[in-house]
Amino acid sequence: MSTLAPLRLLREPWNASEGNQSNATVGTSGGWCQGLDIPNELFLALGLVSLVENLLVVAAILKNRNLHSPTYYFICCLAVSDMLVSISNLSEMLFMLLLEHGVLVMRPSIVRHMDNVIDMLICSSVVSSLSFLGVIAVDRYITIFYALRYHSIMTLQRAVVTMASVWLASTISSTVLITYYHSNTILLCLIGFFLFMLVLMLVLYIHMFTMARHHLHSISSHQKPPTAHRGGSLKGAVTLTILLGVFFICWGPFFFHLILIVTCPTNPFCTCFFSYFNLFLILIICNSVIDPLIYAFRSQELRRTLREVVTCSW
Repeated sequence: MSTLAPLRLLREPWNASEGNQSNATVGTSGGWCQGLDIPNELFLALGLVSLVENLLVVAAILKNRNLHSPTYYFICCLAVSDMLVSISNLSEMLFMLLLEHGVLVMRPSIVRHMDNVIDMLICSSVVSSLSFLGVIAVDRYITIFYALRYHSIMTLQRAVVTMASVWLASTISSTVLITYYHSNTILLCLIGFFLFMLVLMLVLYIHMFTMARHHLHSISSHQKPPTAHRGGSLKGAVTLTILLGVFFICWGPFFFHLILIVTCPTNPFCTCFFSYFNLFLILIICNSVIDPLIYAFRSQELRRTLREVVTCSW
């Protein structure tokens, strides 16, 4: 990607002098350190696929009244977060193509402003996606361990407050990140937030699977058929674990990139890692493509509604 790029401000370390960066790049310019030349068409294609998929998920949840529950509202918000990734990617591609072909002529100051807007969108989707994955994990935890009190704990009002709080926090944090991108403290906060949410979800999932394993062992001992509620809870825990794994694989390299920016901006190995930034962006977009597929294949109700949406069976 040439002129514009999502998270352009995080592509290279800002706390290293130009001379040090140049020397490190020269020292590691051979072989695998030259990075990958990913065509803009691939970004465009993945962005379109992700946008269509997540729009279908949102439409399915809105269409089916059986899916009008806090859990699916959180999933809907996660789909919207993934759509932000697609929208920012498609907007960037559109501006790039128009600028490169001379169709759109803009002053450099306006180009920088548009780049900052795109960066803000993608940063907001980072925080909101991670936050809603954590919220969904907590919601599933309450469903399993506090099943009888779930509707009194996770009321519609609390769900709305939670969703509004996440979106507000995501907008504020992305604005702060873009404004103070040169501060290592901001990056450390973002990395810390990622690690905190990751540990939180891991703890919840380990507890859920421990309970499920104990329950299955109890069933085998007493030869009792499993209840539908426990079976559905276990299936939901598996789904969320898949989502967590996909999220970690797709977002992990990007956050490792941020860690290297803070810890070793001029190290030859780190500089070599920086050259693969476009690959990290592809993985991020792939996350927004994979998530809807997981929803469709893991939820029978959502899969049926998606089929109705696609065939226009309203």
